[in-house]
Amino acid sequence: MANDATTADQTPAFGEGTGWSGVVGDWSSDKQTFGVPWGKAMMWIFLLSDTFIFSCFLVSYMKVRMSTAIAWPNPSEVFGLTVFGVDVPLLLIAIMTFVLISSSGTMAMAVNFGYRRDKKKTVALMLATAAFGATFVGMQAFEWTKLIQDGVRPWSNPFGAPQFGSAFFMITGFHGLHVSAGVIYLVVVANRVRNGFYDKKGNYDMVEISGLYWHFVDLVWVFIFAFFYLW
Repeated sequence: MANDATTADQTPAFGEGTGWSGVVGDWSSDKQTFGVPWGKAMMWIFLLSDTFIFSCFLVSYMKVRMSTAIAWPNPSEVFGLTVFGVDVPLLLIAIMTFVLISSSGTMAMAVNFGYRRDKKKTVALMLATAAFGATFVGMQAFEWTKLIQDGVRPWSNPFGAPQFGSAFFMITGFHGLHVSAGVIYLVVVANRVRNGFYDKKGNYDMVEISGLYWHFVDLVWVFIFAFFYLW
């Protein structure tokens, strides 16, 4: 018993030990090891798991595209629009990409003003980001409607390989679901900023956390755009 007490007394306090004894002292001192808010850590874990899912989708898409014996449709033709009698390839997709990338800028500014506790600008920029997201989803709905009218289905495709339809609806649909959820998320957080909910908590961490989610959604679209529309 005396030896145990002596050993306990010899354990260094937090931040005072060196080597392994310092590690033991730090981890046994009931202190926060990393200065990361719990909500932010959970968001990073969620985004990591989502990264695996989107990676599986994109890798599966590439495997199907490279292994199919039937010609893959030309994205420039499938996703082109006719404007004033002129066929413009990937016009809608280019506008959608511009809108979503622009939303990253407004979200970054919202986080910046959130750190400054500027409620009006934070709310305005978050709602602008949500508006960009809603615009993107609306254009994606138009894109889906056009392809369905052209005869594209998850099980068939008049432009070539039948796997094109299933890959398109699965990947873009899953991403569109994330954008739609993000729009709702941003509106809820913006409303809480407006009514002073986070002022009572003493921090605006949730604005940054919602920004992490939104930037992730934008980053995923860059990969979808590159692999699905440009390849």
